[in-house]
Amino acid sequence: MKIFAKKIMEHTSYNFSAEKQSRGGRISSSRLRETIDQSQDFEGLEENVKPFDLLKLVKRAGKAAGFTSRMIQLLDYYMMFSRESDWQEGSQPIVYQSIYKTAMDLNVSDRQIQKLEKQLFEVGALTWNDSGNCKRYGQRCAKTGRIIYAYGVDLTPLAYLKGKLEDIIDEQELYKAAWMETKRQVSWHRGQIKSILAEMDDLDIRGQGAFETVYEEIAVPYRASMSLETLRTMLAEHKKLYQQVLEVFATDNNKANLEKSSPKADSLGVHIQNTIQEKFNKLNTSRDTSHCLQEERNGSTEDKEVTTGGTERPEKAKGRIQASQSKPAGHLKTQESGSRGDLILKTGLQHITVKQILNAASQRFKDHIPLEHRAMNMEDVVEAAYALRPALHISQKSWANACQILTKYGAAVCLLLVDQAAQRTENPVRNPAAYFNTMIARARAGELYLHKSIFGLLKRETEAQAANDTSEKSPLERS
Repeated sequence: MKIFAKKIMEHTSYNFSAEKQSRGGRISSSRLRETIDQSQDFEGLEENVKPFDLLKLVKRAGKAAGFTSRMIQLLDYYMMFSRESDWQEGSQPIVYQSIYKTAMDLNVSDRQIQKLEKQLFEVGALTWNDSGNCKRYGQRCAKTGRIIYAYGVDLTPLAYLKGKLEDIIDEQELYKAAWMETKRQVSWHRGQIKSILAEMDDLDIRGQGAFETVYEEIAVPYRASMSLETLRTMLAEHKKLYQQVLEVFATDNNKANLEKSSPKADSLGVHIQNTIQEKFNKLNTSRDTSHCLQEERNGSTEDKEVTTGGTERPEKAKGRIQASQSKPAGHLKTQESGSRGDLILKTGLQHITVKQILNAASQRFKDHIPLEHRAMNMEDVVEAAYALRPALHISQKSWANACQILTKYGAAVCLLLVDQAAQRTENPVRNPAAYFNTMIARARAGELYLHKSIFGLLKRETEAQAANDTSEKSPLERS
């Protein structure tokens, strides 16, 4: 009896869980109902927005928006079945091709298509407009091409993703810009460090080997997979090493380089070139009355024309290149106080007149002086110096540093001397930027004497002119 009852129970039992899994229709959810409501309320794409513009946004956002390459491939495939009329108000972009045909075209299984559709649904790129048995079919109007009825994959939710995708892309662009800028700065510091280490090796400066060891440890190759945080850490390490190398080079070798590479009157030395490109407000040229050269007239009713190195300017410009005669000393009235004022006074800048500066300048420097209907002043010298700066490969950062220490007038005189040193026939300076930086380093140490350098140039110019005049005279005239 018990056996008979057990058999009856086995034949009459019903597996409700199996029915739940095999029954037709799609399991509803709040997310599915929300996407269906979006499709019903769809009012068409914005003006000038095309369906494939949405696909471009998906491809650009990629993994950041949750899209894998397989998901994008299926979405791209479905987009080919939609028309612009499907994305207008009163219509829906429904793809009603069967899953089996889609799987055959993409060379994957139908189960894989279902899986990819579910993933696209989860990121908000599609929903479904199902028939009673989840079969996919539809019909278009033969005249207008608009969908009359359709059941299948509904791409309407993709239109609602537009704003989110654009925000993700903007964040990606900012990240990429920061990544590339950080990489550029690391590359610049690497170049500077290698340049200084090579020069230290040539000059047998102690510590060069230890610095090279540290550099090899931090100079790892770049990879696109590196995070921005990794690059920023790398940049901090390079900056630290660069400052250490620069400090050792400037401290231990400045004086030796100056004595070796410069004549007595305008000895200036060699320093590492600084070529960093940073945004800079042009040469700090706003007038600063506390540093202007205050020139005093000698009482004459006419100003003498400044010597221009033998090259005559055009006739229309002759009246604009006059500089007032100045006393040999005392015309620089600085109101600077403290260490900066002392440094400026030690350079002897107050002992130099505008006329002396212009007479000491090379013809290349004079060609950059602006022509105005007035007498020349130090602002014109500053303007010419800044215009010539790129030709000497002197960076904006170096110029700003010089203006900070010596004022823009002192920086202009330094650049003038660098220009002359680069054009010397004997022992010309091969690295003007390093030469300029060394001058500023000497000024910071209180060891730069600009007036002596200017006077030395003028003296050599006078002696050269006298020798030239003597050689042009006949033997009888020389006797």
